[in-house]
Amino acid sequence: MDPYIKEAILKGIIETIQMTFFGALFAYLIGLPLGVILYLSAKGHLFENRIVNAVVGVIVNVCRSLPFLILLVLLIPFTRFLVGSSIGTTATIVPLTVGAIPIVARMVESSLNEVPPGIIEAAQSMGAGPVFIVFHFIIPEAVPSLMLGAAINIATVLGYSAMAGVIGGGGLGAIALQYGYYRYEKTVLWVTVALLVVMVMLVQEAGVGLSKRLRRS
Repeated sequence: MDPYIKEAILKGIIETIQMTFFGALFAYLIGLPLGVILYLSAKGHLFENRIVNAVVGVIVNVCRSLPFLILLVLLIPFTRFLVGSSIGTTATIVPLTVGAIPIVARMVESSLNEVPPGIIEAAQSMGAGPVFIVFHFIIPEAVPSLMLGAAINIATVLGYSAMAGVIGGGGLGAIALQYGYYRYEKTVLWVTVALLVVMVMLVQEAGVGLSKRLRRS
């Protein structure tokens, strides 16, 4: 393999890690609170509110139903306005974040729903307030499930980052497209695909291992 291509692949790995890390981070900064709101405002929960739950639920569902490639195109004007460009590693973080937010929100809601109602009832019987219960009982109890969900979400963002190569997003996806597909260099294509698969597997295994360890502790 040409040294130039090796250098490009190495750069692509670094860019993919950067896009995945910041895309997942920003998605959790917004998606985690949304997931908590969805959980708390649901029927029978601490802050039941049908209107809030319905509005947030519709927004999350609509965003989640959009295919990521379509979302990439739709967000080009917004991305250009926000970061000054619609191509490159930094620009790709914007659609990655937007695309992952609804997935994070639903994953967080699902994890919180796994908390046994008995724990909440016990906390209420001790006189704990709703906010105290959320931060000292519900979220801590859901941490193992949240960690497993985080691994799945990060792997999803990693997969999205590869698709971003279609519009010049950088990373391994762009390398696979530019060298492997357009230039018919099958070795480059298979190497980049293998690297993406390995990265996804590492993230998932790390998440599963951490989740199991937390459940045992």
